[in-house]
Amino acid sequence: MTYFSHETAIIDDNCKIGSGTKIWHFSHIMSNCIIGENCNIGQNCVISPDVILGNQVKVQNNVSIYTGVICEDDVFLGPSMVFTNVMNPRSAINRRDQYLKTRVKVGASIGANATIVCGNDLGRYCFIGAGAVITKEVKDYALMVGNPAKQIGWMSEYGHRLDFDENGIALCPESKDKYELKNENVKKI
Repeated sequence: MTYFSHETAIIDDNCKIGSGTKIWHFSHIMSNCIIGENCNIGQNCVISPDVILGNQVKVQNNVSIYTGVICEDDVFLGPSMVFTNVMNPRSAINRRDQYLKTRVKVGASIGANATIVCGNDLGRYCFIGAGAVITKEVKDYALMVGNPAKQIGWMSEYGHRLDFDENGIALCPESKDKYELKNENVKKI
């Protein structure tokens, strides 16, 4: 075994778990999950069947990742944030054939207690503020806050807020990477 799992963790059959990954207290990894290398799954997490996590994904305590979610590399999932996977759940109605997919793209960060409503993809390096409720697609590098979440700015890959000049250029103060804002989209240049 090239990964670590705490003795209280439960890992079901047919899971693929990458080298260097750590799975902590009371977490449950359900069947057919794929978890990349060097991930950290905090305590009391549930990863439902068929979920895919890329490399270096950090899942903080008390996070539930439901069937239909794909997290690409370097994603951060803050404490107690949650994904949904059915748009109109009812206890008495089985809607397992109606799970919607949600893709969290490379480098995205989701703050504590945020909720991601299913079927809404999150762009590369976006930043979802603590407690935000995502009800629509999120652009690459977007900074989202509130309920329902609204975009209030842009973030660098390094995790700093970007301030664009009159030419639509911003410089990350720490990494010195340059970004361009054009047609309400940001790209690293």
